[in-house]
Amino acid sequence: MATALKNLSEYQSEGIRDVSARRFGIVVAEWNHEVTEALFEGAIATLKQHGVPDENVVRKNVPGSFELSLGGQYLAQRPDIDAVICLGCVIQGETRHFDFICSAVAHGITEVGLKYNKPVIFGVLTPDNQQQALDRAGGKHGNKGDEAAITAIKMLSF
Repeated sequence: MATALKNLSEYQSEGIRDVSARRFGIVVAEWNHEVTEALFEGAIATLKQHGVPDENVVRKNVPGSFELSLGGQYLAQRPDIDAVICLGCVIQGETRHFDFICSAVAHGITEVGLKYNKPVIFGVLTPDNQQQALDRAGGKHGNKGDEAAITAIKMLSF
């Protein structure tokens, strides 16, 4: 469903189990810092809302969204991490670079989750412009960070 029709911060809470003892890794891309920090803030707020203490969250930064897959793998291979949330933003530009990066990141994050048999969540925005990114990082369409965190929580309840 397009985010224009759905608020990214709204979710159904049925079936959500206690995750206060679970440990989460969050990988944050430094590129598009204003957006990715807002995504991180949303993810942390959602985890805290569901009882996850600060000491159960490990944050690691990577230079850009392309590096999210390897950063996610570093955290996913740790036995003390139950789920990994990858947060980034790739804004459409004038070249095909956008297409290559988005495809590589989506495939890479998927492969890491399958390789380590644990939730590795794609919390990457792929907007056409900066305003669309801000609208989805705590703006009028909610926060993709919230959505990524609740997805990790729900997958741990699967």
